[in-house]
Amino acid sequence: MSARDQQLSKMRDADGFVAALDQSGGSTPKALRLYGIPEDSWSGEDQMFDLVHQMRSRIITSPAFTGERILAAILFENTMERTIDGRSTSDYLWNVKQIVPVLKVDQGLDAEADGVRLMKPMTRLDALLDRGEKHGIFGTKMRSVISQANEKGIEAIADQQFEIGRHIASCGFVPILEPEVDIHCPDKAEAERMLESAIVRRLDALPADDLVMLKLTLPEQDDLYRSCIEHPKVLRVVALSGGYTRAEANQRLARQHGMVASFSRALSEGLSANQSDEDFNRTLDGAIESIFEASKT
Repeated sequence: MSARDQQLSKMRDADGFVAALDQSGGSTPKALRLYGIPEDSWSGEDQMFDLVHQMRSRIITSPAFTGERILAAILFENTMERTIDGRSTSDYLWNVKQIVPVLKVDQGLDAEADGVRLMKPMTRLDALLDRGEKHGIFGTKMRSVISQANEKGIEAIADQQFEIGRHIASCGFVPILEPEVDIHCPDKAEAERMLESAIVRRLDALPADDLVMLKLTLPEQDDLYRSCIEHPKVLRVVALSGGYTRAEANQRLARQHGMVASFSRALSEGLSANQSDEDFNRTLDGAIESIFEASKT
């Protein structure tokens, strides 16, 4: 069985969750600050990315971070281009840890209109996919944001996600579509109902051979996305933590049958640059175990 077939089987059938390690330039300072590294610790973007790669490498090389509980890891392109223990990051993830490598491909968000923030034009997408293929990347992830239950905006979000997702699928990757509903959306439940309807209609229209994954906000109505989870065009539905604490995110996730985690802040919560390796690994192991258990419902 080829590596890609093994990865496809793991993503479809194995227990576990997706680790989101894809903070990009805009969100990296906050991630480092939460890790105990203040912004005056670096000068310039190169030093900042060096520091965040050290943080990510420490997570990935931890004995707690293995394919036994983690299905995949989402990487920022800067991380994909770097190495861990002399191997490319994606090679280390798959061949050492048996964790499927996934690449964040969006270039950030446009200004809000009609209650949503669409993705900026992805002018470097094909070049990024070419690099991802060389690095053995399995799938991609791209995020847009819904702030209001505005049907026009939500339809535009779904159109953009599926249009670009189909292009990515045609290039041989499994796209993760991430139309995030902001957890502070004043009419979050209604926005989620609109989004579920928009997604299912587009899933039904996909070509027979296309597969996608979905990364969705933990919903107000439990099991709202069951229709997506059971859809034959969907490989997996994963949940973003969206700013919820790990405890609340796990509680909400455990009520969603068939949905697994794809947490970022909730995964790294409690980790610190100042911890000894023993404390760091114990804290990470506890986080991974709690998210793994919440993902098994």
